Amino acid sequence: MPDIVITEFMDAPSVERLTSRFDTLYDPGLVDRPEAIPVLLSEARALVVRNRTQVTDAVLAAGPGLRIVGRLGVGLDNIDVAAARNRGVPVVPATGANDDSVAEYVIAMTLHLLRGAYASSADVQAGRWPRTRLIGREVSGKTLGLVGFGSIARKTAILARSLGMTVAAFDPYVPADDPIWQSGVVRHAALDGLLGAADVVSLHVPLTDGTHHLIDAAALAAMRPEAVVINAARGGVVDEPALAAALKERRLAGAALDVFEVEPLTAEAGAVFDGCPNLVLTPHIAGVTDESNSRVGVVIADAVLEALQEKN
Repeated sequence: MPDIVITEFMDAPSVERLTSRFDTLYDPGLVDRPEAIPVLLSEARALVVRNRTQVTDAVLAAGPGLRIVGRLGVGLDNIDVAAARNRGVPVVPATGANDDSVAEYVIAMTLHLLRGAYASSADVQAGRWPRTRLIGREVSGKTLGLVGFGSIARKTAILARSLGMTVAAFDPYVPADDPIWQSGVVRHAALDGLLGAADVVSLHVPLTDGTHHLIDAAALAAMRPEAVVINAARGGVVDEPALAAALKERRLAGAALDVFEVEPLTAEAGAVFDGCPNLVLTPHIAGVTDESNSRVGVVIADAVLEALQEKN
């Protein structure tokens, strides 16, 4: 049985670093065969996952020798962190390794949704020349509203301000006297105030009981009809049927979703978005680039190697 089990994709050099030192099972298809994972953990000392593998207390119990759970990313809603803590198993995310990728995604979607001209190749090629229809908006002078103000949001704020945007944020967990508010970011004490002020709303919160459907019909009603919303945080933070209705009824100007309540998004679940204008859907890829994949792999490989060497 392997020392290390990796259930989802990891960059090849990092996998090679692990396989060169320990008996490692790298099978990114395991995430779709969850029943096979507990059997493989009977003698494992490290489990490495991304966001889809459900690391429950039962899974942890199947690996009594586990010394670490490495998360190739930052969100931990697929891992029972409390159960891991109770069993003395550290859960290590790749904190900071994909900040740049997600921040760039948010900025790219901001430009795309406000300009509205980047999906017109077929019309132009066909000679329809839809020039007046594709006159869009600049981001300079617009307000980016960040819901949550952690490290990714702060990186996004830097990029947005470089484009001439005003940046505002709502985060009840960042105290009003925190020095970060001296960076030129407007602090909002209430979510509704931020939603009403923003031209672009970008979500940067984990999925918890408190954030589930945080952006619901009432929150969408607080936004201006010309505003757009971007969710590259966690599926479930947005009430998808409510968002689809707001787009179809032109109560919202656009949206980009990289995460979904059901992942992978099924055709049945995706049908709610049929007919939505100015909508971009991507498959939980905001934080995954060639560069970030390498950084994430290095962080987790280092953590796994350290944990196993300490116990040898």
